[in-house]
This record gives sequence, structure tokens and C-alpha cells, in this order.
Amino acid sequence: MTTAKRDTYTPETLLSVAVRVFNERGYDGTSMEHLSKAAGISKSSIYHHVSGKEELLRRAVSRALDGLFAILDEPGAARGRAVERVEHVTRRTVEVLMAELPYVTLLLRVRGNTATERWAMERRREFDHRVAELLKAAAAEGDLRADVDIRLATRLLFGMINSLVEWYRPHPDAVEEREQLAETVVHLAFDGLRTTR
Repeated sequence: MTTAKRDTYTPETLLSVAVRVFNERGYDGTSMEHLSKAAGISKSSIYHHVSGKEELLRRAVSRALDGLFAILDEPGAARGRAVERVEHVTRRTVEVLMAELPYVTLLLRVRGNTATERWAMERRREFDHRVAELLKAAAAEGDLRADVDIRLATRLLFGMINSLVEWYRPHPDAVEEREQLAETVVHLAFDGLRTTR
């Protein structure tokens, strides 16, 4: 396991190391000792910046959640027909997932064992609900098939998007790859959901 050099240690590098270790060992299976060894610093140095591993978890999942919720405030998510808005949100969700892969991976793996995990799960449900509302609006506007259950469509959509954390491994220069993958997800999901006009 690679360790960070002491002279390059920052709270941001500590967070990055913590996310990597949480994803490798699981949050419950990670101790402060594991984190200090992986970061190449003492436990007391970690406590100088954070109160403990749960604060690191909250910072990490907040980064993922902030990225996701910011999508909902983008012009493409706020204006136009609902189907275009939900396609924008889907595309951007894939892009955020790929850009913040370790953080979103951690967010998707929390199980509700701590207050922070329960908070993160509640925020995820809120995001999912907001997307489901867009899908309902698109169906009400006649742009999505009436014979598809919206709750099922929402689950399948997020199942497809969230599965990316299990297999997607970015190339060093992955901008075009990210755009292509995001477009593919949108086409796979919405070509089957859109009404034909």
C-alpha cells in the first residue's frame, strides 16, 4: 500500500486516503490505526484535523452528495420539458459519478450503522425522490410510456447508473470516455422509456 509523505500531508490528502481505505476495508472494518498507516502520519496528526473517522466519512459522502444535488440546480435540470430535464440529470449524474468515483462508491456502500451513514442514506433517498418526480412529470406530459411503472423505472435507472462504481475504471485522459458513457446510459434508459411520436 502506498503511503503519503509527511511533508505533502494535507486535510485533502487525508480525506483521499481515508476514502480509499474505507472502500478497500469497509467503513466498519477501518480503524484509526489503518488510516494513520495508510496516510503515513500519526493518529494524533489525524485528530489534529478531524474528530475521528466518522467526520472523515461525513466529509467524503458530503462531497459526493454535494456534487449530485448541485446537478438539480443546473439550468438543464430546471428548465424545459420534464423528459429533457431528467435526461440532463441522468447524464450529469453519470458524469459526477465518474468524476468523483471513490466518493460516490463510498456513498453507495454506507449501510446505516452510524448517524452519518443514516444521514447519507436519507440524502440519497431525497435525491432519488427528486429524480422520480421528474420521471412522473415526464410521464404526465406524455413523453414517457404510460405502461411503465415509474417507481420501477426509477429503480432500474439508478441500478444501471450506480452499477458503474463496480466496473468503471477511468483512463488517465478520460473526458471523451466519460461523455460517451453518459450518453450511452441516457440512450439505453430513455430510448426504451420515451413514447414514440
